[in-house]
Amino acid sequence: MSASDLLARRPSRANRLALRREDESPMLTIQNEMNRLFDQFFSDDFPFSTRLVAKPTIDFLPRLDISETETEFKVSAELPGMEEKDIQIRLEKDTLVLSGEKKSESEEKDKTYHRVERSYGSFERVIPFDTQLDEDKVSAVFKNGVLTITLPKAGDAIRKTRQIEIKKG
Repeated sequence: MSASDLLARRPSRANRLALRREDESPMLTIQNEMNRLFDQFFSDDFPFSTRLVAKPTIDFLPRLDISETETEFKVSAELPGMEEKDIQIRLEKDTLVLSGEKKSESEEKDKTYHRVERSYGSFERVIPFDTQLDEDKVSAVFKNGVLTITLPKAGDAIRKTRQIEIKKG
């Protein structure tokens, strides 16, 4: 019997069952089993590897930061690679609707991509506010791929703080 026959009959490391020897501690058995599971998970024949590179259902969704002060809200959206003409901002009652389309670059001939991680496509983000906004004073600035929208609160909605005196009872 040759060495190649022995290797062909030997079960793969992923298929071996965890065996506990009498002189082995239970913790070492658990550690060996965990090592085997990790080896199996990261092996080349991982059955779900095609799912890891599958195209996501949402092609492009800008990241948002929303902050609030006593007098206004600020919404900042990351829109790298976009221009002002590709972005639409609407205010419907007390809801901000940010939409647009990030267009892909022109097709390049004689180039083979092995991996593309940039995303393109149309998007829409809807941000409801629970406070009445001053629609006439809403402004937007687009700089370095970041859109910043300032939404002032309506005069009635601005909460005023006042000091409350504590009396001895």
